[in-house]
Amino acid sequence: MARYMETLTVERGGFRIKVPESWWEFDVRPESRDDSIRRMVSERVRQRPELEQYRDAYVDFLQKAAADAWKSGAMYCGCMAESFGGDTPITGSVTVSLVGGRNERGEPLSNDPAVIASQLAVKEAKREGDSWRKVTTVEIPGVGPAARTYGIEDIAVPGDALNRTIRAVLMQTYIPVPGQEGKVALVAGSSQVLDLADSFFDIFDAITSTFRFTG
Repeated sequence: MARYMETLTVERGGFRIKVPESWWEFDVRPESRDDSIRRMVSERVRQRPELEQYRDAYVDFLQKAAADAWKSGAMYCGCMAESFGGDTPITGSVTVSLVGGRNERGEPLSNDPAVIASQLAVKEAKREGDSWRKVTTVEIPGVGPAARTYGIEDIAVPGDALNRTIRAVLMQTYIPVPGQEGKVALVAGSSQVLDLADSFFDIFDAITSTFRFTG
């Protein structure tokens, strides 16, 4: 999979990030997401009329997903779905969330990258095909150090009564928010195309390296 060349700069409250120009935004903002999702589904149905019978189900599912994402702190979600000649499209996404936490005494958790990295669990694959996770720290140009995890992980399906999981390529980078104790910008890249894990790690790293705080 070729590295992208053309990029699009996305700006939200307090940050900006560059994503490949061919990616599209899954709108999670309360003031615009419902209309945006309806337009997106309508466009897809125009392209594939056989999906018309599922229109309402798609709209309901995506609106709930967008609302859940916003509640969890997501401020931007960029997605890709491209065909490179195969039967199955190559898909992936990058989400930017502003998150924070407190300990049992109500004190903000440290957003120091070294402290965060020390609290993140490494997971070794015991045999071929197992999930795994590595923990490191990286330097974001113009921003500074950040904690990071990356690997092949089993992600819980939100709200699933059967506690099912989805295996995915996942990279999460925790970037301290200046002047806000305990707050981090979490840049998370994921894809279910496991065979292209190394390529996606490169892409997610390249996108994350463009993250900048604004204002």
